[in-house]
Amino acid sequence: MPDEYPVAGLPTPDPTYGPERVVTIQLDALATNDEPFENAGIGTAYNFASPANRRTTGPFDRFVRMVTGPQYAPMVDHVEATAGPMEQDGTTAEQRVTLTGPDDRTKTYVFGLSNRRDGSLDEHWLTDRVVLD
Repeated sequence: MPDEYPVAGLPTPDPTYGPERVVTIQLDALATNDEPFENAGIGTAYNFASPANRRTTGPFDRFVRMVTGPQYAPMVDHVEATAGPMEQDGTTAEQRVTLTGPDDRTKTYVFGLSNRRDGSLDEHWLTDRVVLD
């Protein structure tokens, strides 16, 4: 898979998407990670990572290793996602999401998003961070 951004053939940011929609798109993709091709769900999450996030976690092959590593592996092919309320404050937003993995274990993550940045992705809600709660 190429290290280009965005990963072709997958959902990409759109200025009409609110922060909740952005998190939902990523979670839905991660739930069926290998559809329509291997690591497509992770590719969708990469497409919605902010430029600063991608600078820290990319390129794509490194991002895949991070997401499939111990801290984030429960996100891949999860069987249930329970999202808390989106807490929005102007140009930033945060949402807690509890995921149930295929092994019935649960992990809670906090998605941090923003929609202000320089360049063509200004006014697009993108993920700045996902941390284990």
